[in-house]
Amino acid sequence: MSLDFTEQRMSYEKGSLEQQSVPESPFALFGQWMNEAVAQKVPEPYAMSLATCGADNQPSVRIVLMRELTDAGVVFYTNYESDKGQDVAANPHAEVLFFWHQLERQVRISGHIRKIDVQKSANYFHKRPHDSQVGAWVSEPQSGVVESREVMEARFAELQAQYPEGSEVPAPEFWGGYEIVATRIEFWQGRANRMHDRIVYTKDDAQGDWQTARLLP
Repeated sequence: MSLDFTEQRMSYEKGSLEQQSVPESPFALFGQWMNEAVAQKVPEPYAMSLATCGADNQPSVRIVLMRELTDAGVVFYTNYESDKGQDVAANPHAEVLFFWHQLERQVRISGHIRKIDVQKSANYFHKRPHDSQVGAWVSEPQSGVVESREVMEARFAELQAQYPEGSEVPAPEFWGGYEIVATRIEFWQGRANRMHDRIVYTKDDAQGDWQTARLLP
């Protein structure tokens, strides 16, 4: 089977991004773009591709959901024993990518990654739907091989009986949040003729300020 997309192309003409007009903080611009994505009803605008690389030097990427934008970076939640968790334990650096096709925009956030406070993770865990809390216990260990779908569903039913609706599901020790503390954030705005706007913010380690630069498309 062969697929040929060499004749397929689009002209991006919905916006522009000027270096002299961007705010001092990349998080201010990111918040603005996120709010515009929400206003434009982009499906799950907080969905992001998370790239990690563990001790095997093999890059891995998957979609996760940003659950908080902080003054330092972005927060997401997962199983600490998952493939991504093992990658982070071996190499605490990561990058996420947001892509909003309707706005012809993308944002890349790079930095080091750390676990968030245990209580904060537990607080978020208990905000999730009851059955999602139960489901977290089924994924132990996440990404582990399972014999069949039926085995998963049987374990889920067993846990539902143990923790019926209305009861408190304990937050697993193996589950919680990570924060990517940003050191580099790139904003990409599609433009016509592939003359895209790319503005990158880089954290100054000595002073803690953000420096901006325009990148060639």
